[in-house]
Amino acid sequence: MSKATRRNGDFMNDRWRPMMGVMYMIVCIFDFIVFPIGFTTVQFWEVEAANDAFRQWNPLTLSGGGLFHLAMGAVLGISAFSQGKENIAGVSTPPPAPPAATPEYSDYPPPRPAV
Repeated sequence: MSKATRRNGDFMNDRWRPMMGVMYMIVCIFDFIVFPIGFTTVQFWEVEAANDAFRQWNPLTLSGGGLFHLAMGAVLGISAFSQGKENIAGVSTPPPAPPAATPEYSDYPPPRPAV
């Protein structure tokens, strides 16, 4: 596919796979790194008497048996597999249809047939 055709294509149609990967990476970074550190840090600011025993962060995406990670693994895995098949076959997204030719202003309204 030429660069001109790729530039004219729909952004979401062309880039949804990398955007899904970035979204999953951000969710994992926040759920397993940022929120646990923040949760532990906030516990130091508590002034309650029950502050002796620290609570542990429970990752939100692991509740429900980790179904979120299974679903994202399936979506990203299948899309990567299908994109690899497309690249091997040399098939890519079809180029967008050219815009329909618009008739000149003088052609509107179309002439009436003679009766």
